Amino acid sequence: MAMWVFGYGSLIWKTGFPFDESLPGFIKGYRRVFHQGSTDHRGIPDFPGRTVTLEAAHGEVCCGVAYKITKEEDKRDALLHLEVREKQYDQKEYLDFFTDYNASEPAVAGVMVYIASPDKKSNNNYLGPAPLEDIAKQIVKAKGPSGPNRDYLFNLEEALAQLGFKDKHVTDLANQVRHILSESEELDIDATAATANNV
Repeated sequence: MAMWVFGYGSLIWKTGFPFDESLPGFIKGYRRVFHQGSTDHRGIPDFPGRTVTLEAAHGEVCCGVAYKITKEEDKRDALLHLEVREKQYDQKEYLDFFTDYNASEPAVAGVMVYIASPDKKSNNNYLGPAPLEDIAKQIVKAKGPSGPNRDYLFNLEEALAQLGFKDKHVTDLANQVRHILSESEELDIDATAATANNV
């Protein structure tokens, strides 16, 4: 039997394991939220970044990509990779995956999904909801072994756009981060000009 893995964050643009087929589509009853703290990829323990997890939401969908893996060796390699990569995500769910909004039956039943739950006992990196501006400020400042937190956000925004998907939370957050960065650049320019004038 084939194994299917659903990616809704960095797995969309950087899979990291062999697969036989990829299908753009969505799962129902969840939304993507930047509520998970990242201390191993996009932040550090003293200053976590924020990455996406799933939150149950009646009537909503979360778009992404499902990857089909058929060879036993590839399945083992994928699981080894994912168990390390997603080690801060404390739950695995098997959910129905759709490619057609009008379909009553899923395209694939039981795709594997990694979720970072809000349970602080099993997930001590959960940060939870916060005002959009506060999340954006944290993302602007955070950086980890996998690079700046802002790159994660911008890569996700671009990957979803290339697939033709829209996610208001991602778009609003990316726009807020760009606004903060733009203001910071303007302040740097003003400071440089003031210094030059005082020389």
